Amino acid sequence: MSESIKYNANVEEKWYKYWMDNNYFHSTPDQREPYTIVIPPPNVTGILHMGHMLNNTIQDILIRRARLQGKNACWVPGTDHASIATEAKVVAKLKEQGIDKNDLSRDEFLKHAWDWTNEYGGVILEQLKKLGASCDWERTKFTLDDDMSESVIKTFVNLYNKGLIYRGYRMVNWDPEAKTTLSDEEVEYVEKNGKLYHINYKIEGSDEVLTVATTRPETILGDTAICINPNDERHTHLKGKKAIVPICNRVIPIIEDEYVDLEFGTGCLKVTPAHDMNDKALGDKHNLEVIDILNEDATLNSFGLHYKGKDRFVVRKEIAKELEKLGALPKVEDYSNKIGVSERTKAVIEPRLSDQWFLKMDDLVKPALKAVLEDGDIKLYPKKIESTYRHWLENIRDWNVSRQLWWGQQIPAYYYGDGKEDFVVAENLENALKLAIEKTGNQNLKIEHLKQDKDALDTWFSSWLWPISVFDGIRNPNNKEINYYYPTNDLVTGPDIIFFWVARMIFAGYEFRNEKPFKNVYFTGIVRDKQGRKMSKSLGNSPDALKLIEDYSADAVRAGMLLLSSGAGNDLLFDEGKLQQGKAFSKKIYSAHNLVSGWTVNDNLPQPETSKIALEWFDAKFQKAYTEIEDHFSKYRLSDALMTTYKLIWDDFCSWLLEMVKPAYQQAIDKKTFDTVVSAFENNLKILHPFMPFLTEDLWHKLNTRTKEEALIVNSYPLQKNFNEQLISDFDYTAEVISAIRKIRKEKSIPFKDTLDLFYTTKETINTHFDSIIKKLCNVAQIKNTNTKIDNALSFRIKTNEYFIPFEEEIDVEAEKIKLQEELNYLNGFLKSVQKKLSNERFVNNAPEKVIAMEKKKESDAISKIAIVSENLKNL
Repeated sequence: MSESIKYNANVEEKWYKYWMDNNYFHSTPDQREPYTIVIPPPNVTGILHMGHMLNNTIQDILIRRARLQGKNACWVPGTDHASIATEAKVVAKLKEQGIDKNDLSRDEFLKHAWDWTNEYGGVILEQLKKLGASCDWERTKFTLDDDMSESVIKTFVNLYNKGLIYRGYRMVNWDPEAKTTLSDEEVEYVEKNGKLYHINYKIEGSDEVLTVATTRPETILGDTAICINPNDERHTHLKGKKAIVPICNRVIPIIEDEYVDLEFGTGCLKVTPAHDMNDKALGDKHNLEVIDILNEDATLNSFGLHYKGKDRFVVRKEIAKELEKLGALPKVEDYSNKIGVSERTKAVIEPRLSDQWFLKMDDLVKPALKAVLEDGDIKLYPKKIESTYRHWLENIRDWNVSRQLWWGQQIPAYYYGDGKEDFVVAENLENALKLAIEKTGNQNLKIEHLKQDKDALDTWFSSWLWPISVFDGIRNPNNKEINYYYPTNDLVTGPDIIFFWVARMIFAGYEFRNEKPFKNVYFTGIVRDKQGRKMSKSLGNSPDALKLIEDYSADAVRAGMLLLSSGAGNDLLFDEGKLQQGKAFSKKIYSAHNLVSGWTVNDNLPQPETSKIALEWFDAKFQKAYTEIEDHFSKYRLSDALMTTYKLIWDDFCSWLLEMVKPAYQQAIDKKTFDTVVSAFENNLKILHPFMPFLTEDLWHKLNTRTKEEALIVNSYPLQKNFNEQLISDFDYTAEVISAIRKIRKEKSIPFKDTLDLFYTTKETINTHFDSIIKKLCNVAQIKNTNTKIDNALSFRIKTNEYFIPFEEEIDVEAEKIKLQEELNYLNGFLKSVQKKLSNERFVNNAPEKVIAMEKKKESDAISKIAIVSENLKNL
């Protein structure tokens, strides 16, 4: 490990400990304006990955900025118990130890699960500290904390009593690997290459056959009808007849329904009500028998005949061979279609009929639609995501909230009999017993007669309460904290959980507090590799987040991730070069500090005019940048805010201001200039602090030329003031003059110690305010206006004004012509490429406004430069 890396690690450890020791992250209600963020709780067994790095960097930027604005900033951290993922890991660990979950009682399994959680849980929160996350760690919550679970159970009972939660026998999404049902939102649809099997069914009482096409030949063992379209002339003769299912030889009716697609396959549809949502609807309509052929692990049950116990995909291949032997498989063709897979386990989903608990959604979505799409009470960034939000809410189905798992809050339904309605819903056993006695009139019922529902609640049924429950707003709806911190301000999350979590939190906010849960939602993009692939362990394309921090520093990683981003909702292509850029920026700032701290200060020296002018300019430049940064923040353009800060510090402060004010070699600097430079440096650190907290806190204390009562983290932002735009514009012109002179010195190898004279002719007014700066930075003795062109001089043009530097050597006119022609060719080519881009309608319609503006500026700059170079060429 290099010294610089050790140094970064030491700095980060030192200042994080300092912040923690001084309790700077902690918040309690007071008279200040609150600013609240609740963390999207990562899985308790998770580890830091690139998505977490981006998401939590953005949250930390917002929370640190709020502190500097004088707000009472509260960032609540925590973790999610992640029922499916955690239970799967515990089951796998038990399997390694030779223990089958099915051999354990619920309590025994939960002990193993808690042991696992206590050993591995919360690691990710410790890792977030390495990133600099300034969460209020005293408020850390876990969705299975006793108070959080109590809130969840109370919510379930409340919704049940309102008639919004019900138990129903419905077709659900079944994950055969996790052995649990899933909500619609937990199913991903992926394109899969498979086969389309054409199967012959004999018509009862004849030698005729009809052919049905299916992608799942194994499900023929659950067929209970063949359906034809009544308008299909090809099959009119089949009306009222019956078919025989191959292999199992079950006789099934041929029914008619316009649901059948005349264009698909053979126009005949096999109906398997137990294994397809649409088939179930047909089955209900036509009173068909329901035959479930699968076990919970997707092996075939006794209805699978000689395939009993075999996996569904194994049976698919074997049954195709058997059908072929029977002469019942006339054709098999390649076929591509979308298959539902479990978002967690990636297992192929099976539609399955099951008794489950559901939450009615029709009324819950109404205030959520209104808040986002009509009133604008909740703003989504980027705005384009509103259409996705609308589509889902307007087509939402009831939420399946039960899971066949043990890790999670157990559903508070208590059964006292064998009938489907023989249950009560209550917050605890004692209340359940009272309700059961009231419902049945049976005074002999005892607690031991009650059996609690075995299922657990969907994890999202915990986390949809998160902004409320972390402040105990469900159990104690009028407590001081919930009234102070709620609604929260900003939510930063990924677009992939807009339905799982974001929308549901909005439902909960209006249902339980009649108020929005947050004001703004910032959707980050997905971090992808350079090939555009989503980062994953299986692809091996995801860098070790902690190793990146170790190699580049937390500040560099934070800055690098923001420099990669192109705004809310846009995916990022990860490029380690941006982290290197962040590291170089850190070094630049430290180098600036080393320069300033190395100056000798003389209290008796007067302030030079050059320093006075330079500091006036930088103050104006700072205020302009500061105004732009605040505007970017108001529009959640955090990457733009960082880039403006970056340019201000690197270009304007380090490259221009320090050059303009620094004293001559081994000379002292006057105190007034020094103090003003230090003050400017401190202001830079303040606006940079949210992005790069460690180095800014470190340099804040290193710049301690006077006693500071507070750390930077709890200091305050600079005051915003009006600024002189003309001063900035005049210096921009001056900077072009300086750059041109420096270019001439370099091209002609004129050493800096050689003094130059500068003459110019004007077609437009030149402000001479910065002439002393030109003289100092370019070693120019005199700057004079002249009405005539100076022969045998080096020349350059800025806008319409021409400058001349007398030069003793004879100028090679032909060489100058060649050089100018090459520059002109380049500029014409560049202009052509920009104009081609701007003439592309697709680019103009889809690119962000700032990108279009940038391209138009490139166009106008190129046209201006072409005019200048052409004029210079003509005058040679």
